[in-house]
Amino acid sequence: MAIPIVLANIFKYPFFEFGVRYTNVTNKTLIEGYLNRGKGYLWFYAFINLVTTFTILAALYTVTAGLFTNLFDISGVSLANVALGLFVFISSLLIIGRYTLLENSLKFVVSILFVALVATTALVIFRGQVETAAGFRPPPIFNDAGILFLISLMGWMPTTVEASSWISLWSIEKWKIQKHKPSLKESLQEFNVGYFMTAILAILFLVIGSMTLYGTNTQLSGNAITFADQVVRLFTTHIGSWAYIFIAVSAFATMFSTCMTAHDAVTRVNLDIIDHLFPKAKLQNKKGFFALGVLLLALINFIVIATFAANMGKLVALATFVSFVVAPIIGYMNLKNVMSDDLPKAHHPKKWLRHLTYAGIVFLSFFSIYYFWMVVF
Repeated sequence: MAIPIVLANIFKYPFFEFGVRYTNVTNKTLIEGYLNRGKGYLWFYAFINLVTTFTILAALYTVTAGLFTNLFDISGVSLANVALGLFVFISSLLIIGRYTLLENSLKFVVSILFVALVATTALVIFRGQVETAAGFRPPPIFNDAGILFLISLMGWMPTTVEASSWISLWSIEKWKIQKHKPSLKESLQEFNVGYFMTAILAILFLVIGSMTLYGTNTQLSGNAITFADQVVRLFTTHIGSWAYIFIAVSAFATMFSTCMTAHDAVTRVNLDIIDHLFPKAKLQNKKGFFALGVLLLALINFIVIATFAANMGKLVALATFVSFVVAPIIGYMNLKNVMSDDLPKAHHPKKWLRHLTYAGIVFLSFFSIYYFWMVVF
């Protein structure tokens, strides 16, 4: 499993790097770049984002609500109502704190998570592999189920390719607040550190899961509350029950910050898309529209949770399918942006990075076609 994780991070690297490069050099978002390539590019991206709008937040808030319910042992309150409380609280934080609060909280949570994961991984390795259940047979990797799992894993590792536009929007917002734009070299260095850390975190999670879950015949539940409890107990299996509360709080903080991140990003992306498809709107520059967008997304995704809670797995599968199949197309669109006349030739990606981009497009295209064939036929 380490091999597809590493390959996905390597082959997707240029697609995200181009978001940083394009925005730093042009002071434009990737979304504006899509429009410059042709309105069809932007309409295509808008469609992909529409699927994300109705799925990703609902899935994230469902898992976070499950963790919250499990952590505080809440009974008698439905998962949808807990999610509603989270929607209200996080929406308030985003509206009041805006980008500054988001960035500061993310730095704190990720730093704590990194230290906690390194310590947990070391403890798990020290305690050794969990005892294998009697009669356990390793599941095959290269059957239909195994291939679908690999594709889903790589599709969301480190995240979906269309999220590359999130980085460009946050970069511009950060420069506005700090009233300072770093050089391209500085921006890429900051991005590279974060990207590398994400890949390391993925490997640490893999090691923990392998040492504590693999071979036990444990079936991960589709119920958000039960699933949250199982995930937390992965960390405490070898460490001891005394660590449960600390692990649970860390897990909840991680998911809470992820909800904040996605909620903020999807709001900004939708507003930016509307602004460029309908130039007279200028929603990003009008006071109050960010708050309205945050609240509208919360309402839409709460309705999705309340209506499709029992089929949340199918919604996530739909989001996975769409995101993975279009990943090479979004990657190609990002390449078109950074190779365009919008950037001076001196700032175009180097030859090795372009070659890696082509390899990534071929790599993802192969799996996308195969994934599409398996799902449809």
